[in-house]
Amino acid sequence: MALRLEGKKAIVTEVNTVAKDALSAVVAEYRGLTVEQMTALRVKARESNVYVRVIRNTLARRAVEETEFACMQDALTGPLVYAFSIDAPGAAARLFKDFAKENKQLEVTGIAIGGELHGPERLDAVAALPTRDEALATLMMVMNAPITKLARTFKEVPTKVTRVVAAVRDQKQAA
Repeated sequence: MALRLEGKKAIVTEVNTVAKDALSAVVAEYRGLTVEQMTALRVKARESNVYVRVIRNTLARRAVEETEFACMQDALTGPLVYAFSIDAPGAAARLFKDFAKENKQLEVTGIAIGGELHGPERLDAVAALPTRDEALATLMMVMNAPITKLARTFKEVPTKVTRVVAAVRDQKQAA
């Protein structure tokens, strides 16, 4: 069933709204995937808060206009599935990377992050980007390390004095 103009406008508006708030986008060819495999991909996407959509490339070009993903317009050829990361910049890349391990038909063709288009060779690097919680935990660990070391150093001084006194006591008792 063909889409009418109103339906096309609604799709473009919906994808544009998601693209404006998204942190990164990944496009992949899905030729050869079954309906069950695509359903499994969508379920995993919902779990990781990634917006996944299969739409016509002409509608996608209009949807990403005036967003930081406008750089993708030349890469939108062939049957593509679009994934936009909502919470973490690497979520969509991680989703496609994990899914492609089991389903070789899914081939990433482009990754857009920070207004730049990258090829599929950058998939591993983008997928390795930490989530917000992981980044905050690493930052807190780095900030906490000097204070912890200082506390250990201060604690070591009385400990050394105690050891010296205990050694002198043991020496006197032995004599």
